[in-house]
Amino acid sequence: MNIEKLARIDLNLLVCFKVLMEELNVTRAAHRLCLSQSAVSKSLAKLRTQFDDPLFTRNSHGLTPTPRSLFLKPKLDLLINQLEVLTQPEEFSPQSSEYRFQIAAVESVYPLILPHFLPAIFQQAPGVTISTHPWSDNTFKMLQRGELDLGLTGKDIDINDAKLTLLPPDDICEQEIYRDHQMCIIRKNHPALNKNWNLESYLSLRHVQVRCDGNDRWLLDYRLADIGAERDIAVTVPDFNSAASLCSYTDFIFTAPSHFVQLAAKQLDLAVLPLPLEFPPMAYTLFWHRDRENDPALNWLRTMITQKTDHLR
Repeated sequence: MNIEKLARIDLNLLVCFKVLMEELNVTRAAHRLCLSQSAVSKSLAKLRTQFDDPLFTRNSHGLTPTPRSLFLKPKLDLLINQLEVLTQPEEFSPQSSEYRFQIAAVESVYPLILPHFLPAIFQQAPGVTISTHPWSDNTFKMLQRGELDLGLTGKDIDINDAKLTLLPPDDICEQEIYRDHQMCIIRKNHPALNKNWNLESYLSLRHVQVRCDGNDRWLLDYRLADIGAERDIAVTVPDFNSAASLCSYTDFIFTAPSHFVQLAAKQLDLAVLPLPLEFPPMAYTLFWHRDRENDPALNWLRTMITQKTDHLR
């Protein structure tokens, strides 16, 4: 360890660099840092000397990061998030906390799970903030870098039966909230309700599909392919509510987790049918980084979520 070199690093400069990378604009960065533009410009000059690189070039809209800045960003994000953890109190006081939680969640979580724990969280901790992000291929990396506190998504339970089983990295912890199975919704006067309901009739219909995590195909489609079958996807949409709404005025069918299906059927006056195919259940699961295992704020949040969703099991 080069103590002399480390002693010359100004933490304030690193914070300034992080905000400049996020804003790519000196004026906005100065506003966030509660500094003058000239002070931020002076800090940028010192950063350029520190890293022996321009770090940013100017364009018509603000700043463009150099390759060196792009290389430094994830390392700096991890460092600053770890420093934030160090400065947190050993105990978490919900009533007085102003903690800003960062959570990534799959889209179906919003209507299904958030209503069960969100009101209780703000009742106990009225000053906290929750910033949500879409679940993506980068979620585990963001948890590892400390950019996210929690991830929440569905994963397949039978690993031997799943083509797209979600396997987290070794340093990511997980906790199951509840399990769910797939069901179908169609409009109440749909012709399919007057016929025998089986796999053949299911496949004879046109389907609505939700694009999840950038994928147009679900595990269900891979399971069907195993038996030489395929769904006729008529429309692909970005979210569950849009898919359910389409079924209210078309002859399309939508397959989704049962908790969402029951909710949408009640709200939109739709009919519910079972999925006519043996299919493994999925589990809504919390993920967090191993280094945050004893974090008081995160432990409180996880406890709130699991307690308030326990009745869903």
